[in-house]
Amino acid sequence: MRFRLATWNINSVRLRLDLVQRFVRAENPDVLCLQEIKCQEDQFPRAAFEAMGFPHIAVTGQKGYHGVATVSKIPLVKMDRMDLCGDGHARHVSVVLDDGLIGHKPLTLHNFYIPAGGDIPDPVANTKFQHKLDFLDALTAWSAAHKTKAKNRMILVGDLNVAPLPTDVWSHKQLLKVVSHTPPETERMAKALASHDWIDVMRRHVPPEESLFTWWSYRNRDWRVSNRGRRLDHIWTTPALEGAAVAMRVLQETRDWERTSDHVPVISDFEIG
Repeated sequence: MRFRLATWNINSVRLRLDLVQRFVRAENPDVLCLQEIKCQEDQFPRAAFEAMGFPHIAVTGQKGYHGVATVSKIPLVKMDRMDLCGDGHARHVSVVLDDGLIGHKPLTLHNFYIPAGGDIPDPVANTKFQHKLDFLDALTAWSAAHKTKAKNRMILVGDLNVAPLPTDVWSHKQLLKVVSHTPPETERMAKALASHDWIDVMRRHVPPEESLFTWWSYRNRDWRVSNRGRRLDHIWTTPALEGAAVAMRVLQETRDWERTSDHVPVISDFEIG
């Protein structure tokens, strides 16, 4: 089974539907995971995605905030959603892809949008930051609860809102006290990865000593010149899918598109047998 998977924090799917269409025409993904769709489920532009060739759609929506959607050319056997912190936020949707491989564990794709955490990296002064830490702890607990690590076939993608490595930010030293790269966040992400021996697909294709970014602030007048980026978007797989992600690209050019998101898409090509 071969397929192309893309993940993109679109920052309002209805506002940027034309950019999604442009991206799909150029890159032809088989499965597209979107975060921050910022609409309720009945407002999601299903007809437009069906016209793009995605008849299989799973959405978790919320009015004006958050929201994730997975659209697919591959049939979906099952759709589910979790509320890890019990706050009613639309931050997760999972689907089981019909890969046609009889006798294998299900191939499950999880699409997450982890809380950004506000601006102050203090859980006492900033409840949003505490919420983010709680969410990361809940993610680790959920992940660790899965048994049979060697057999579980799972892919986890999305805007995880943490830049875990020093090379995942433009300045490790200057961002140690900036939300998304603080030790409480990066340490929790390391625990989440270790909880099920997740594979960081992006860093399998780009060495950890090299800079790798997926987000550039709207505040930067010329994002290419300043290049003050962070890697907030991720693709993970379980050990059972070791080697299945045969290629990976970060589509930096989309950051130059008019009225674009501050995140760029990440693509990975999979070959699963």
